[in-house]
Amino acid sequence: MAAPQQQKLKVNGPVAVTANRLTDGAVVWRTSGEGWSVDLAEAAIVTTADDAIALLAAAQKRDLDAVGAYVAPVVIEADGSVKPGNLRERIRVAGPTFELPH
Repeated sequence: MAAPQQQKLKVNGPVAVTANRLTDGAVVWRTSGEGWSVDLAEAAIVTTADDAIALLAAAQKRDLDAVGAYVAPVVIEADGSVKPGNLRERIRVAGPTFELPH
């Protein structure tokens, strides 16, 4: 796998870096304070490939809190709220699409 700085990344709108928290697998988003949050509203949002690569590189530098970091599209609604930008991220945020057995 190429280093984040060597990856070609196309950014066509706002994106954020997401991963899974190591302790419990929860979906987390990279914040501008270089931490992680389960709240997408707290995510650092960038709009250029260079900024996305830098954010991803910082997130992958220390895989102690979250693993599997990658760049994911987001949508900024008219009211300023941030939503997942594709089906995969909507499913990750909302949870399974079927009821799990008890």
